[in-house]
Amino acid sequence: MAQANKRQKTVVIGAGPVGTLAALYAAQRGHEVEIYELRSDLRDPSTIPLNFTKSINLALSERGINAMRQSDRPDLLNRIFSETIPVYGRMIHGKKDSGVLYQQSQAYDIHGRAIYAVDRGGLNAALLDELDTMPNVKVIFNHKLTGADFKKHKAWFEVIGSTTTPNTGRNREIEIDFDLMIGADGAHSAARYHMMKYSRMDYQQEYIDTLWCEFQIPARTVLKGEKEDSKFSISPNHLHIWPGKDFMFIAIPSSDGSFTCTLFMPSANFDGLEADPTQVPKFFDENFPGVTTLIAPANLISSFNENPHLPLINIKCQPHHYTDSIVIVGDAAHAMVPFYGQGMNAGLEDIRILFSFLDKHPSRRQALDEYSEYRKADAHVVNDLALENYVEMRASVVSPLYAARKWLEETLSVHVPSLGWQTKYARVSFGNERYSEVIRKSERQGKLIVIGLVGLLSSPFVLGAGVALYRTRGFFRSKWLST
Repeated sequence: MAQANKRQKTVVIGAGPVGTLAALYAAQRGHEVEIYELRSDLRDPSTIPLNFTKSINLALSERGINAMRQSDRPDLLNRIFSETIPVYGRMIHGKKDSGVLYQQSQAYDIHGRAIYAVDRGGLNAALLDELDTMPNVKVIFNHKLTGADFKKHKAWFEVIGSTTTPNTGRNREIEIDFDLMIGADGAHSAARYHMMKYSRMDYQQEYIDTLWCEFQIPARTVLKGEKEDSKFSISPNHLHIWPGKDFMFIAIPSSDGSFTCTLFMPSANFDGLEADPTQVPKFFDENFPGVTTLIAPANLISSFNENPHLPLINIKCQPHHYTDSIVIVGDAAHAMVPFYGQGMNAGLEDIRILFSFLDKHPSRRQALDEYSEYRKADAHVVNDLALENYVEMRASVVSPLYAARKWLEETLSVHVPSLGWQTKYARVSFGNERYSEVIRKSERQGKLIVIGLVGLLSSPFVLGAGVALYRTRGFFRSKWLST
């Protein structure tokens, strides 16, 4: 009888935002929860961040917000929102042929909706602090997953920095039992690696020919009599983009007035600047006009030299689970490039959807079977969307055709709402429709636009006007030739 009433033990690998939200959902359902994290407490400033970079800002949008909302911890969401900055659109930076610098604002949404810039470290700290208030949760740092038997529901961890075992020189290892393991340990997931020994997983990993490097626009000193917003050197309510066709530079606001900036560029360009870093300011002046007025040339060079030049990875795999023993979520299941701002949001959404299936079925095996099949299509689609959006951000944002389609779709969404017309971006960032459904609707809208344009251009009125224009031009041409 005691066995029948035994609480489910859920073990989460990875204490990032996705892993901590998974632990929160499990704890809310009465599970005995343990989180194992390779690094030290992520709230400790001395802990080495992901990829050995500073804590970078993230874009929090409706999918991630909704997932946290569904955790039934309203104080948590209020705390997170208090430390975010609403971002209402892109600010495109460039230089006119005359040499004059310009900024062009492009709203994300005609209805005024925003995404939110949030500090990764602050978000993670809020989630960890929330877990600390729950008696059925243990967060265990400095533990590396080294092995698992998913048939016997056992796992082994190396205790980083522990007293070494006699005569081996190795760290101490512990063994644990679990009912369900949730792998939320990122693109280079140990949970996925060990799961692949059991599951017949289709796996695709791709590195795109683009590296990224982090920079920072410092906060301004607020002078006496100036408003608090004066600490921002540029608009705090925009994602700033310097498009360069084959590369780009972006800046995302931080609450302290600084901007976290990222250079995305092909490896060959990085190689050229690495050979002579003194050319970095000149490169920026030629390709990202105005940046050297925001970041001192010496700081551009030092950031380029000191911050790593990191690759971008795209991962697709299926299935996302093995029997009733393990499921992988977030980057462990579908790491993507950052160009749609959906990496974290998709991972947080994974948790909401996963637990909806676990709540639906008394059989955990059936729940994981259905979740994995359901989520596969959406995970693959959002990976493709992220790759496609890189072209849009570094090139299409200055295209008249891109602007025309965006204007037409937004105009229809306002003036003919019964059509349910929205831009792809609005569906992805401000809604909770399945990613695969977003693509289906967006492709249908695109076809209708083409059909409408063809119909308009082939209408008798347009054809008549064209013939008249042609004849008029012919008349004036003949008169000009005869003079």
